[in-house]
Amino acid sequence: MHHVIHWLTGFDDGKLKELIDQKVTFETFFDKATLHPNAHLITGMICGYRIEEISNPLTQKIRYLDKLVDELAKNRKMDKILRENQI
Repeated sequence: MHHVIHWLTGFDDGKLKELIDQKVTFETFFDKATLHPNAHLITGMICGYRIEEISNPLTQKIRYLDKLVDELAKNRKMDKILRENQI
């Protein structure tokens, strides 16, 4: 899970622990993040919403993370989860 979060946000384990300890909001969490350049390749449905159609930037980033965790839980291959070799 940490690998997926690191890929999406750029946060290593230490920074992630620091943010958790500070009990930051999702808004602060994603404000401090540097999203992976391929994050826009995260598409599809999550929680009844099509990710690529979400207009609120914060909500879209949260749903990116939801989608990655969902794919991880479904045992999808890591290269697919991390959108490797996709353009």
